[in-house]
Amino acid sequence: MTQQLTTDPALPAYQGIAEHAAIVVKDAAQLEHARVILSAAKVIGFDTESKPTFMRGQISDGPHLVQLATEDFAFLFPVVSDAQVAFSQGLLKQILESSQILKVGFGLGDDNQRLLKKLGVKVQKVLDLSRALSTDKKRQMGAKAAVEKYFGQQLQKSKRISTSNWASPTLHPKQIKYAADDAQSALLVYRASLQVGDLASTYCAT
Repeated sequence: MTQQLTTDPALPAYQGIAEHAAIVVKDAAQLEHARVILSAAKVIGFDTESKPTFMRGQISDGPHLVQLATEDFAFLFPVVSDAQVAFSQGLLKQILESSQILKVGFGLGDDNQRLLKKLGVKVQKVLDLSRALSTDKKRQMGAKAAVEKYFGQQLQKSKRISTSNWASPTLHPKQIKYAADDAQSALLVYRASLQVGDLASTYCAT
């Protein structure tokens, strides 16, 4: 169970990443830009999105989007078609399998399994903040609760967006914002939790 706090309507909204810094990677120039930024990072925020399944017994072929973020940029990699997989797979494998880059996010168990099945990527050096920040094994810390705890802000987690079609050929700006904030907020929570001593020093990327 993921811990979610009752949102205080008086709290300001989490502003998240700037619109221009949330990049859906579609061409060679954007891919190279992502490679330069991500390969230089010691720690990045990490998440994936999948088109939801609504029928009993239906099996997801996700993930359909992979998000990797630094403090300044969030790179979104659509991996719906075979062509998109082939385009992004090399860089995703380089970054996610790197033992030099710490990947942090919330509720990553399913994400990692799906990435291995779909892209052949075995994520290395990964920290699931849901578990690392939890004081109760039955109620793990979620992204929304963590943003409220560490920043006193509301992370917008619209169910309508979270259950939208992530396999769409064109992502809506609200989907892009949602996906980028999920990845970047994990990185910022990681840094904030280290500063106040909520994470052991062994989790610190060096």
